[in-house]
Amino acid sequence: MKKSSVVILATTIACSGYPYLTAQNTSSVQHIQTDAAPIATAVWTKGLLFVSGQTASPIAEATGSPHGEPAYGDTKTQTISIFHKIDDILKAQNLALKDVVSMRVYLVGVPTQGGAMDFAGFQEGYANFFGNSSQRLKPARATVQVAALAHPWSLVEIEVIAAR
Repeated sequence: MKKSSVVILATTIACSGYPYLTAQNTSSVQHIQTDAAPIATAVWTKGLLFVSGQTASPIAEATGSPHGEPAYGDTKTQTISIFHKIDDILKAQNLALKDVVSMRVYLVGVPTQGGAMDFAGFQEGYANFFGNSSQRLKPARATVQVAALAHPWSLVEIEVIAAR
């Protein structure tokens, strides 16, 4: 048997168990995006909504700041802000927080805690939205500490996957 025939045969056998690799099983992909943002807010594919990492919105103008820089709050406050943003994104797609099946959380080390992530602060904010009497469902979740996030004021970034 020629080498090229062996490669074709091996590829055919390997792909036969994975129908998603074949052309006939492609699905449509829908990007939820604006021209102003460099990334999509979310992407739909195969009944799943992949929501890009979200960071907190400002809660107030910082006092005493020479440039009027906004204040974003502590880890708990940022977490709550982010979940409100995610909830709004999900609602716009006719989904809810109960539809979140997976979550990735990135926490920055807090200088006032010796550079350790504020997991307790995150968990307090998280508990307002998941695993409580009004929303019992909890997603699969990974939480990691990172050196920094895209915005210097960010202590938290959260991305989710929701299922229809």
